[in-house]
Amino acid sequence: MEEDKHYKLKMGCKSAMKTGLLCSQWGVLVVLLSLWLPQSLSQQTTSPSPQQKNKLKFRLAGYPRKHNEGRIEVFYNEEWGTFCDDDFSTENAHVLCRHLGFISATGWTHSAKYGKGTGKIWLDNVQCRGSEKSITDCKSQGWGNSDCTHDEDAGVVCKDERLPGFVESNVIEQVEENRVEEMRLRPVVSSAKKRMPITEGIVEVKYKDSWAQICDDGWTPKNSHVICGMFGFPQERKANKNFYKLFAERQQNIYRLHSVACTGNEVHLSVCPLQFYEANATRACEGGMPAVVSCVPGPQFSLGNGQKKKTKSTFRVRLKGGAKTGEGRVEVLKDNEWGTVCDDRWNLLSASVVCRELGFGSAKEALTGARMGQGMGPVHMNEVQCSGQEKSIWNCPYKNVTSEDCQHVEDASVKCNTPYMGYKNSIRLSGGRSRNEGRMEVMTGVDVNGTEQWGLICGEGWGTKEAMVVCRQLGLGFANQGLQETWYWDGSNVTEMVMSGVKCTGNEMSLSYCQHHGSNINCKKTGTRFAAGVICSETASDLILNAPLVQQTVYIEDRPLHMLYCAAEENCLSSSAAKANWPYGHRRLLRFSSQIHNIGRADFRPKAGRHSWLWHECHRHYHSMDIFTHYDILTLNGSKVAEGHKASFCLEDVECQEGIAKRYECANFGEQGITVGCWDLYRHDIDCQWIDITDIKPGNYIFQVVINPNFEVAESDFTNNAMKCNCKYDGHRIWFHNCHIGDAFSEEAEKRFEQYPGQNNKIS
Repeated sequence: MEEDKHYKLKMGCKSAMKTGLLCSQWGVLVVLLSLWLPQSLSQQTTSPSPQQKNKLKFRLAGYPRKHNEGRIEVFYNEEWGTFCDDDFSTENAHVLCRHLGFISATGWTHSAKYGKGTGKIWLDNVQCRGSEKSITDCKSQGWGNSDCTHDEDAGVVCKDERLPGFVESNVIEQVEENRVEEMRLRPVVSSAKKRMPITEGIVEVKYKDSWAQICDDGWTPKNSHVICGMFGFPQERKANKNFYKLFAERQQNIYRLHSVACTGNEVHLSVCPLQFYEANATRACEGGMPAVVSCVPGPQFSLGNGQKKKTKSTFRVRLKGGAKTGEGRVEVLKDNEWGTVCDDRWNLLSASVVCRELGFGSAKEALTGARMGQGMGPVHMNEVQCSGQEKSIWNCPYKNVTSEDCQHVEDASVKCNTPYMGYKNSIRLSGGRSRNEGRMEVMTGVDVNGTEQWGLICGEGWGTKEAMVVCRQLGLGFANQGLQETWYWDGSNVTEMVMSGVKCTGNEMSLSYCQHHGSNINCKKTGTRFAAGVICSETASDLILNAPLVQQTVYIEDRPLHMLYCAAEENCLSSSAAKANWPYGHRRLLRFSSQIHNIGRADFRPKAGRHSWLWHECHRHYHSMDIFTHYDILTLNGSKVAEGHKASFCLEDVECQEGIAKRYECANFGEQGITVGCWDLYRHDIDCQWIDITDIKPGNYIFQVVINPNFEVAESDFTNNAMKCNCKYDGHRIWFHNCHIGDAFSEEAEKRFEQYPGQNNKIS
């Protein structure tokens, strides 16, 4: 039935079990891929049983590493083992990376770069051409024949791009006949079918192009806990079985499973001990009934919530940098400061505790290697080892982190199961060149013939934040651009404007939760060419300022007016400078350095192409953005008393993390941008890298820097674009304290910051 697709949950065994469950003691990423072997191996000298020859498994292990690199290990003859680096080559790495689900290799390593493995060294002197479909098609000394030690373990570095159709989640082995891949929660009450999310119903599994039930004989709340987690709910509750029993007696039930015995920590039903009914089973589930589950939705998915009321957050954990609701880099609050979690021993059990704590279901994936971007600031936790029963990640055993233990390249992240809400059915994109772009259309209802009616959104005021919500709602990742004109995407016969004045914060799960004019459409340009549109992207940049460097480099300079003609020309001085007695006198400048990091997953590029960059003869450079940064001095009640700005005259990679190459350089009209893992540096001695404070009086202030203030360029997270410092000015000198990124502190600490009385030291 058409309505059934709303309640399906395609969570096959391929997304059932995270590598952390399989080998958390090594803290490795495991990817298990089925591989049917030929009858004989090249130069094979061992003879495993037919069952052992059916499948190989491969994984990446070792430390430190990213998700797409590591010591290459193979599971053969019921034992994990390594590869010797003798005769190893890039061609070998190509074959092995494809086994792991990557399109190719970018390199390989020798001499146990990722640490020494244990157990067997299964293959030595492997020689591949690179085009083989299986490592077993390559020449070698044969399984188990090696004269190497684990000091010679080989590693691979794979290109971070998945094979088409590859499912990123981990895979567990399954026998072909008995498997649980697709499930649904089927509501019985007609009113429940129309409400989202579906929180209660009969649990059904897909079986031979139909649906089958699970016998509730011996069914426990632990089984329900697992089911609810799969469907995106943190907790289960007791259902009214008497009502469902009356319903079931009138139905023809087909039972597929019985004797389900989950412990409650599993992330998928298929991981639980199961017993399947035989196809010809008679009198199945005698005296029983179909299993019924009722779940408690998280606060953000509760019926009638609408996301319109903001509640004070009491969570000591959050997710950052994810494109979808329920995914992101794990950050935890310690001593009123947010920090990250190191990925050592990070697995599905710990990830599920985080997901449920935040009001989601169990974890689909426990990601390592900063897959959701690198954080800034402290790393608070390492080697988190949850049992799965904990209410909070803070109840789990963990180790404190030293600077030698973990870097941000090892930040842990998660993808949580979230309830199906049907959000993507109410909007669509039309006319674009790909599914990731197009003119925005909103469904307004269904006519008497059952035909869906669609309308357009007025492009006035439409921007990046609104596009962020649309891309999230459609499951298309991050926003690349929000467009106010879409005349080049005239792809449908929809012409009526049905929504205007849309204004989003960027965090909403659906466009319907954003502010808008309602039924009173107010749009000056009603032609279809002025309809709103979006371009979505799988990745996005994320800029963040190095707050400690600002605090370390701040100082005051009295600069003669005759040296400030260029700065005045570029509006880098306060308005009173125009009335000064040029070229006599001076201006008092507050100077500091800005180091701006790109911690996202895509390069930060100026919105405008080089054809529209403006040449400034005075300083002899190009401006690629109108305003790149705002600098402000604010009173404690928020009033602005001095301001500055930085036009993006030169976006380039000044420095990068180890192993990352610079890509952007301004010299010779070069391309501008900031590469992922690199940073741009505006030194304190550069023109306009200041605030003109000539007119401000001594006192206590707040100093604020905002990067990309007009949201000209899309980012994955705008909450970390502002940096603030407490500031005390005595008329001669200035002190900065508590410099921090806008979302780095707890709400309580931020309130204390805003009430900061200033430097209390005696000033001589």
